[in-house]
Amino acid sequence: MAEIWTPRRCELVERVAEMGKSFAVRADAVDRNAVFPHENYADLRDAGFLSLCIPEEHGGLGGDFVTYALVSEELGRHCGSTALTFNMHTATMLLTGQIADDLAMSDTERAEHHRRRTTLWEGVVEDGHLHAQPFSEGRATDETAGFAVRAVPVDGGYSVSGRKIFASLSEVADRHNVTCMVEGDERVRFLGVPADVQGVTIEGTWDPLGMRGTISKNLLFEDAFVPTEHEFLPPGCFDQMATRWPYFYMTLSFTYLGIQRAVLDYTVEALRGDNGSEERRDLPQKQHGWAQMRLAWERSQALTYRVLGEVGVDPTPDQVRRALAATVTAMETAPDVAAIAVRVCGGRSLLRPSALERMYRDARCGATMLPWSVEVAMDRLGRAGLYD
Repeated sequence: MAEIWTPRRCELVERVAEMGKSFAVRADAVDRNAVFPHENYADLRDAGFLSLCIPEEHGGLGGDFVTYALVSEELGRHCGSTALTFNMHTATMLLTGQIADDLAMSDTERAEHHRRRTTLWEGVVEDGHLHAQPFSEGRATDETAGFAVRAVPVDGGYSVSGRKIFASLSEVADRHNVTCMVEGDERVRFLGVPADVQGVTIEGTWDPLGMRGTISKNLLFEDAFVPTEHEFLPPGCFDQMATRWPYFYMTLSFTYLGIQRAVLDYTVEALRGDNGSEERRDLPQKQHGWAQMRLAWERSQALTYRVLGEVGVDPTPDQVRRALAATVTAMETAPDVAAIAVRVCGGRSLLRPSALERMYRDARCGATMLPWSVEVAMDRLGRAGLYD
């Protein structure tokens, strides 16, 4: 099993933890007003973290998948909406970088892909471009086997039409990197639709239960032109990723591992009286609840970290099942821990602007998130070893 906490990763997580103090202060306003955390992203941009998973030789911080997971966990500890949207942006950097390097391509495809991603990375490093990565289309429970959004080849690129729902960063992204299909071709395409191109419309309102700062509205594409240069993976590579690098589908779970830690932070302060409340750590029932929370978090983190020690191309069936199990555990443990915290901390913790009230709502949003929603993951785990 590979080492997880290298000195470089520790350094990057510590830098995020320092920024996170300000993120936590801003989190209530972001949640209450359902606005994008612009100030947090200004801090991330200034510190170079939009380039976290861009190689150092291209001006980035050189982080890999495991580095991203640890940084995402720490972000989730301070602001769930910031962590979740940071996932959508960084996922593109991972997909076009470390993951693409492990996929099979012809020499011609490899050279062209490297040229295109170099331009993509330059936009992030030099101009602070934000990338969104909308998947959901609201068609079926399992949306990893084809998409309804269509790309029609035209001179110089593609004409894209269709709709994506729950498109995080919808109002702030410079590129909407969409999964789509070309008629008569079973390969998934990965195209970067410029946010300012004609034919892109943001629809609907955004007033959800939790993760309110993600601004995940609907995106409508009507003959939106995408230049050839914005096909950020060769045709078929996205499909190849789904089978050879399925860890990509668990990136959302690290945010929820961080939320678990945030709930523990809040609870220990409340029981010790560090936040101005009455000290209650000497009560046996409070200690028992605290122990339950700690056990649940330790189990979730231990399983996730075991998976991080195995991350790489071409995992074994058992390793894929473990990744699915870690995702389900993180998504389901977060609301469980938050619910225990409400009982342990008492009814006042449900009153706004209590941070726990916000965390409780944010924690409940993970189970439905595709492509590895809890339903999808449980379906696959339920059949694993019995039929496949």
